[in-house]
Amino acid sequence: MHKITKTKLVKIRSANQAKKYGIAAVNLKDLIKKGCNLLKASSSGVQVCLYEDGTLITEEYFQNLPNNTELVLLPAGQSWNGLVHEINQVLGLDRDTDLLISAAKDLLSDENSPKRRRILGDLLRNLRDNSEVESREEDKDWFEGIEARFKTKSAYMKYNCESRIRGYLKEVDGYTQTISNAKTKSEYKKVVEILADKLKAARYNGTYFDRSEKDVHRLCTEEGWFTCQGAFNENNCTFFHSINPYGNRESRILFSTWNLDHLIEKKRAIMPTLAEALKGSKSGDINVDYFYKLLFTRENLKLVHIVCHKKGAHELSCDSRKIYKRVKRTVK
Repeated sequence: MHKITKTKLVKIRSANQAKKYGIAAVNLKDLIKKGCNLLKASSSGVQVCLYEDGTLITEEYFQNLPNNTELVLLPAGQSWNGLVHEINQVLGLDRDTDLLISAAKDLLSDENSPKRRRILGDLLRNLRDNSEVESREEDKDWFEGIEARFKTKSAYMKYNCESRIRGYLKEVDGYTQTISNAKTKSEYKKVVEILADKLKAARYNGTYFDRSEKDVHRLCTEEGWFTCQGAFNENNCTFFHSINPYGNRESRILFSTWNLDHLIEKKRAIMPTLAEALKGSKSGDINVDYFYKLLFTRENLKLVHIVCHKKGAHELSCDSRKIYKRVKRTVK
């Protein structure tokens, strides 16, 4: 007697498309042949796997599959991860943001797990994105609590950066009170005045947070996304922190916890070195440009998420070769 082979009904799709097709096949070979014809794919080296977890299908496995199992037709050398695919699908649903927000809200309303509520809450915060609009009139919620004189997001973010840099200048100026020697203190004040003039001319480097500026002058993308540059002793952020304070009010507020971190530290290294260099020297002998770059520019500043802002001593010092101006040698 010949064994009767039952026809199996399955749903098949390609690895690159979401559309599924129903196929009736008696065995794996039959499935691959029909699937390749339907999806217009080459049958050379093709394999079939489960949609949910990527398990490869053998003939024996195929015969034991329940009807309507979802399968994926894989070209030679390609693998499949159903979870990764689903995540990519969600990330690509920009046009259906309202649907995603509605679905996330529905899930959140019945969710009791703190962990899942946190994940859904973060998803909602990032979906409620108004970064494409710029003016106060277009996004009044973003400007809540902000002075009326700021009419655009970029103008406020520029001011936000300027305020931080001004704060650094204030700290440098305040260090004057720790210098006991009157002559050294006087020369230190002169250097501070020069630094203040340079900062004023550079508009306090407010361009760093201003997305309307040219790429070379800002720390964000033209959409307003900032990426953490990692702790002072790391090349990159290992946590992949990123934020768009232009997107919504909550992100704007959270961005205030991000820091412009000095690699060579202000209080532990730069200001003490400057004061020490002025003992027995004049302000005109100091390489003010070097100290300006260390204190107020991206040359010594890293934008970091609060988690990547390490409070301990960096153990980095100023370059002794750059503290003083180079003496020009005259040829006799």
